[in-house]
Amino acid sequence: MINRIKALIIKEILAILQDKKSRMVLIFPPLMQLFLFSFAATLDVKNVDVGFWNKDNGKYSYELEQRFVGSPTFKNIHFFDNEQEVKRAIDNQKVIMVVHIDEDFSRNILARKEVKVQLLLDGRKSNAAQIVQGYALTILGDFQKDIKAEIGLPKDRTRLIPRNWYNPNLIYTWFTVPGLVGILTMLICLLVTALSVAREREMGTFEQLLVSPLKPTEILVGKAIPAMLIGIGEGSLILFAAIFLFGIPFTGSLLTLYGSMWIFVISVVGIGLFISSIAKTQQQGLLGVMVFMAPAVALSGFATPIENMPEWLQITTYANPLRYFLLIVRGIFLKEAPFYYVWQQTYPMAIIGIFTLTGADLFFRKKIL
Repeated sequence: MINRIKALIIKEILAILQDKKSRMVLIFPPLMQLFLFSFAATLDVKNVDVGFWNKDNGKYSYELEQRFVGSPTFKNIHFFDNEQEVKRAIDNQKVIMVVHIDEDFSRNILARKEVKVQLLLDGRKSNAAQIVQGYALTILGDFQKDIKAEIGLPKDRTRLIPRNWYNPNLIYTWFTVPGLVGILTMLICLLVTALSVAREREMGTFEQLLVSPLKPTEILVGKAIPAMLIGIGEGSLILFAAIFLFGIPFTGSLLTLYGSMWIFVISVVGIGLFISSIAKTQQQGLLGVMVFMAPAVALSGFATPIENMPEWLQITTYANPLRYFLLIVRGIFLKEAPFYYVWQQTYPMAIIGIFTLTGADLFFRKKIL
């Protein structure tokens, strides 16, 4: 039995390596997604254009202008003279924010009266607008503190000093790239297993497998192990790229990470084998992978917190192995997650793996018998 499975594993690995299409699918798409997600899919707001509608032209309004001009966050500062120009700039998305200062700004500061600054934001870019607003409020807060000291007003007694644990500088790649270890490992495992049986059918060798001494379970094992090995290899590639290429700190246990990764790929392989058993062509297998991957990533907490989803949708995420592995890989990378925390996220993946592999075996037997 072991020799038969070993022969099938070697045959499957050679078939993948010799097939030009399979090599292309395994190498280029994951690398492309790594760089796209790392550099393009970011929530950082940089190099944005903002506007100033200054009706005061006094000393303090000019000083506030210069603080925005000197900020590295804003690429260009546009100056407007009337409401029509402001409206046109926001409507045409020339600027994402306009700072409006009224004509009594400097006079009220010297008179020690309340002053107001209006921020006009482009609500069509809701996330970016909120981040830019946060930058602007920081500049305004520093300006207010300095002006109070200059004119002799008492300083605020309470001062908030934020501290970001695990990612002090809020570097977005520290959040994104560790998650790609799970997403791209899952993608590769699904692709290899989903295409395996379909490739046999297209090449006309599937019937030869059925009449061989191999049993259906042995065929599944022989198809699953190469996918697991290739998935682990792909995950290792992304892992070392995260550490050595992107400079993301790795604070946890490498052994613990690989132990949980093996359980993760086992749970994913069962899903891929299920797709493979119903796909008659490799094109159908690819389509099945894409249909599964889209909701799996959306419900994993990769981009949006699961806590923000409706309760009924949160329940469905418990059947998603990617949900658990993302918590593991981010925890091990950034906060040195202890073993008991990793185990709490690993055993649900083991349960999912038992169900997916059992279901794939039963469905595969039904399809060939």
